[in-house]
Amino acid sequence: MPHLDIRRLGTTRDQLGESPCWDDEAQALCWIDALAGTVHRLRLATGTLESHALPAPLGAIAPAQGDAVVVALRHGFGRYDFGTRRLTMLGDIGLSDLDVRLNDGKCDAAGNFVAGTMHMNRPADVPVRGGLYRLSPAGRVEQLADDIGFANGPCFSPDGRTLYLADSLARVIWAYDYDPRGPLSNKRSFVETHGFESGPDGATVDAEGFVWSVLVRAARLARFSPSGELERLVPLPLTYPTSLCFGGPGLRQLYVTSISRSARLEGRLPQDGGLFVLDGLPVAGLPTQRFGG
Repeated sequence: MPHLDIRRLGTTRDQLGESPCWDDEAQALCWIDALAGTVHRLRLATGTLESHALPAPLGAIAPAQGDAVVVALRHGFGRYDFGTRRLTMLGDIGLSDLDVRLNDGKCDAAGNFVAGTMHMNRPADVPVRGGLYRLSPAGRVEQLADDIGFANGPCFSPDGRTLYLADSLARVIWAYDYDPRGPLSNKRSFVETHGFESGPDGATVDAEGFVWSVLVRAARLARFSPSGELERLVPLPLTYPTSLCFGGPGLRQLYVTSISRSARLEGRLPQDGGLFVLDGLPVAGLPTQRFGG
């Protein structure tokens, strides 16, 4: 893979930048500051930045039908309309535990939104609460897994039949056989990241079926083959990257979010908390799937 050009995009400084996603219809990049409860939308052609205040903390967003995003809130899901600035609740996960909240999420090809939780302050002998949930376009919420302590980086293979899901504290990316209308099956270890001295964070899949995972504590991106072999490590000029997505012309740019100060980590560099873009990729991303509701 050739040399990549990495630069900061704009001047935003998020506490916990997360969940970047490309909206092809709006030709805009959306992402969140999870702790501040802010949804950003940047239109690349004009450089126009919008920032929208929602109830904090936020877990993730994804483009929805219309001028909107689907949102993972603390214990439930909503649809936020950019034009009206209105948040409409869609369903909840049936929990009120303040140590458990929704975290990362993505849409599948059928228009469902799949998002997992993180169980904070959990002693080793306490069972995991929460797990992985799926919101259908009709508003049905179902639990797909109950054994993920710190869910991150859900993403799908190009054919949609494999779901990748990281458990950051366990430092493993799992793979599952995936059916958008059925349960998960055939759970297996895809990659373990102990050797990188970091848990895996946000992730995405490129058009060749390779998985890009953020190694948050190592300040690197890792690209893994569909069989789980490391193909490339990309160092980043920041302390704690968090998540990434493909976007821009031809889906040939990578956008990366980062931390300035979260509950666990504090950046040491002035650019920490910024949004970054990588150019020079020889591979494109996959089209962003939209929530169907």
